[in-house]
Amino acid sequence: MRSKQDSYDVVVIGSGAAGIAAGLTAVQNGRSVLLLEKGKTTGGSSNYTEGLFAINSYLQKAKGIHIKATDVLSEEVNYSKYKADSRIWRNYINSSAENVQWLHDQGVEFEGVQAMGAGEATWHIYKGMGHGVIHDVLQPKFVEQGGEVLTLTRAIKLTRQADGRLRVTLRDHQSGDKYDVLARAVVLASGGYLNNSKMIIEETDYDESRLVPVSSGKGTGDGLRMAWNIGAQKYGTGMAMLFGGYLRDENEPSYKMMASQMNTAAGQQPLLWVNQDGERFVNEEVVYNFSLAGNALYTQSQVFSILDQGVIDKMAVDGNFMGLGIYVKRGQKMDQLQAEIDQALADKKSFIYKADTIEELAEQMNLPVEKLVATIQRYNQFADQGNDGDFGKDPQYLQKVAQGPFYGFHLNVGAFCTMGGLKVTPANEVIDNKAHVIPGLYAAGNDASGLVGDTYGPNMPGTCVGYAFYSGRNAAHHIDEYLK
Repeated sequence: MRSKQDSYDVVVIGSGAAGIAAGLTAVQNGRSVLLLEKGKTTGGSSNYTEGLFAINSYLQKAKGIHIKATDVLSEEVNYSKYKADSRIWRNYINSSAENVQWLHDQGVEFEGVQAMGAGEATWHIYKGMGHGVIHDVLQPKFVEQGGEVLTLTRAIKLTRQADGRLRVTLRDHQSGDKYDVLARAVVLASGGYLNNSKMIIEETDYDESRLVPVSSGKGTGDGLRMAWNIGAQKYGTGMAMLFGGYLRDENEPSYKMMASQMNTAAGQQPLLWVNQDGERFVNEEVVYNFSLAGNALYTQSQVFSILDQGVIDKMAVDGNFMGLGIYVKRGQKMDQLQAEIDQALADKKSFIYKADTIEELAEQMNLPVEKLVATIQRYNQFADQGNDGDFGKDPQYLQKVAQGPFYGFHLNVGAFCTMGGLKVTPANEVIDNKAHVIPGLYAAGNDASGLVGDTYGPNMPGTCVGYAFYSGRNAAHHIDEYLK
């Protein structure tokens, strides 16, 4: 299917939160807009998001939650080691309440506002997850108000025209035909490059073989490469939003593990982790900051979590210590955990081990038997004493590994997205290699740099998708000024 027109005011590349926010805002500003999606369905990885960041929103005010804007700004730029752009953060924070209000005004319903882990209550949870927000509310409104959506159509090239417009070369997935459309402005919102193994290897320090992308699978860096090819400045690559331990099932799509109680029990609890040498290597409370947990896992060549039957039974009755977003909530009773473990063992999944003794478990996991036995004996002594003499873990998480059978889980590192690649102004204008704005070219969401350093800051949950909505709208507002 071809586009209805040969020329538009705005072409938006990518239909996730950033793209649909940019497209709808531009349409509401009276502009002709073409929204491009290379896949069959719109929404990208934003479909799986749970909620967005804001402070001083109507929901927080109703709950009496007050968070000072400059405190958030200071924490986030410090967390980034000042690699984040303070101006971008300031504008995003100051617009965040209005961002939530705009979504509400479009028809998005919110379930409430909450914290994640040890963070602040900034996470505004929407009903129906991101899929409902985009497919039930924003996209229908975009189309009703005159926007055009083109799926199964990939943007493959950008060319700057002498008259100031941008030529976008498109390829129809079904026919293979290539053709061009002209745009007075283009918004790149293609979602980063987490699903491009070559770019992960080239642009980051992560071991790609251990990284488990939990996303739509469509973040292949298309927008970044097109922009770099016309002189956009490469900036801020190298960061992925890690979220700690994750089980890899070679026979299932990675996202299916998100709702697994077994996955949450194995990878997200502040219990016992050991490395390839059978040694503890970190205070496992790091799980309460999921980005740092991912970094901690990467310090070792391999990581295993070890649970005994006692702690499995305890979590079934009393609830888990730490959840995984709203998929498996914090404190939730793990009533399906044993059944999921038994099924994984019956299916001979490669990530799980079970034994009646620690010695046998070590042999199954190919770990040094004497070392693992010594590690667990030392850990159990700390539990008896109520004092972690190695890493200082809170005594409530020193759960003894003493009641068989014993279970081992091979942990990989989960990741939701990459963030960065194009240097942008606070107006989300793309900057070239000479530090000049490329007229008419904008980047939003995970294609834009300026929000993070080498790690995502999860203490203010929802900042990634919140920035996607904000930056898409911000780009559209400045496009309106540019076109005038």
